Amino acid sequence: MDVDDLRKYFERDRYASLCGVEIVEATSGSALVKLRIEDRHLNGLDMAHGGCLFTLADMAFAVASNSHGVPAVAVSASITYVKAVRSGVVFARAREVSRSRRLAVYAVEVTDEAGAVLCLFQGTVYIKA
Repeated sequence: MDVDDLRKYFERDRYASLCGVEIVEATSGSALVKLRIEDRHLNGLDMAHGGCLFTLADMAFAVASNSHGVPAVAVSASITYVKAVRSGVVFARAREVSRSRRLAVYAVEVTDEAGAVLCLFQGTVYIKA
């Protein structure tokens, strides 16, 4: 699927839209998404909420894993938070690490505008076709 097809497909992802996640680019097995941190994304310590960053990484994971044009759904995901962020634009870049007939594994890096790593995410999908 090309990036325009993926954008149209993921318009139905109401939660990611509500959060403000945008698809920047996508190719077969990879994706880049972004989010501008706003006040609504902050936790009680005025840092981006962990759930917000997980959502961003999860969206990159979803776009990359569905980029082959075959439905794929998450079966596991984990995240490690490395550095806090309070403002600006954050990015999540997903890349396919391995793919078999029914399972695929993806690595996602969440970075700030300067390229500093904020989170590391890993997810596995079940390929439905």
